[in-house]
Amino acid sequence: MTKLTFLGTGTSQGVPIIGCQCAVCKSADPKDKRLRAAALVEHDGLTILIDAGPDFRAQMLAADVRHLDAILLTHAHKDHTGGLDDVRSFNYIDKKAVEIYCEAPVLKSLRNDYAYAFEEHKYPGSPEWRVHLIDDRPFRVASSAQSGELEWVHDKGYFYRLPDGSLVPPDNAVTEAPHDAPNVIPIRGFHGQMPILGFRIGHIAYLTDFSSIPDSEFPKLRDLEHLTLNTVSYKPHHSHFSLEEALALAERIGARHTWLTHLSHTFPPYAQFCRELPPQVQPAWDGLTIHD
Repeated sequence: MTKLTFLGTGTSQGVPIIGCQCAVCKSADPKDKRLRAAALVEHDGLTILIDAGPDFRAQMLAADVRHLDAILLTHAHKDHTGGLDDVRSFNYIDKKAVEIYCEAPVLKSLRNDYAYAFEEHKYPGSPEWRVHLIDDRPFRVASSAQSGELEWVHDKGYFYRLPDGSLVPPDNAVTEAPHDAPNVIPIRGFHGQMPILGFRIGHIAYLTDFSSIPDSEFPKLRDLEHLTLNTVSYKPHHSHFSLEEALALAERIGARHTWLTHLSHTFPPYAQFCRELPPQVQPAWDGLTIHD
């Protein structure tokens, strides 16, 4: 069984937007309070996070997440990667480097944005990651329990202890994600002109920040129980599906249930928005959990 929890369903600014006085931003309905888009997937004993934006810390606390096997990154924009420094808590609790799966352009962005996490001689307490490169081929996420255990040395940082008792620092190695026995199917899409990935795990597909999807990807989306699609407004948008485009895509894919995410305050309050949508399509909300 696969379970997905929506940790955030808002746009890059979240909802409410700072300073806005519109009906949605002033709404008292908790379903109109939207953190930046992210999802937690539980599948075959694995706990997998999709995207780690600026609300990462708050989302982990709200969902009482105590362990992560992996973080999958859809693309490099800060509303999807801006919380990665806060994995330090998992380094300390799990005594593991956090396993990150991303494409090569995303890794390039991480090296720029988080240069201190890739230095040979790190500042003590910098986040510890192990990066696995992916592309549009199915790949396997494994339990982080299989990786080495980190040991904290006061004022020096994290080390691995060898069988002879000596300590060696993490080497920041970047590896290719394994493709044997895959349990994640990437879905290629485009965010404007930027290539990005969505992910299918079990019978649930999570697509966010898409504005187009090649015809070649539709066979990967057959026989879905749940489909997640992004939409930011009624009007056409240069890098996101409009509502009309998202509804047309939902009809073409034909999942049993379609959930809308990355929602902006330009849509009406939650209850009213639900009444505008077909029965099989609903706006997701922060904290919603679905099962396949």
